[in-house]
Amino acid sequence: MAKLTIADLKKIKEEYHANQQLREGGFTAKITVHMGTCGIAAGARGIMDAILDELNKSGRKDVAITTSGCAGLCSKEPMLTIERTGEAPVKYIALTPDKARKIFTEHVMGGNAVKEYALVVGHETTY
Repeated sequence: MAKLTIADLKKIKEEYHANQQLREGGFTAKITVHMGTCGIAAGARGIMDAILDELNKSGRKDVAITTSGCAGLCSKEPMLTIERTGEAPVKYIALTPDKARKIFTEHVMGGNAVKEYALVVGHETTY
């Protein structure tokens, strides 16, 4: 295993704190942009830019934005997951920057999932 750098440790710390604050009430929502290689190739950077722009315009400080690697659904990229306190997570697929902006406005800000872009509500584990 490669040695961790200071930057790696800072990233781990930031992700841990973002997750803890969502659980402990510091954040009301968490947005995860899936940025594995397949996601980036499909346009995830444009999705991230749109989400960051909407967050900056909103002035909200209670929304965490994180990234993840591949979610295992390469053909459905670009994707993002919205988690709101007390609600099941929603995974959105086949996004464009305009769709991401709509999801931010309606789901993150308004509390209403955008069903036409959603793949699943909750966790997709089957057993």
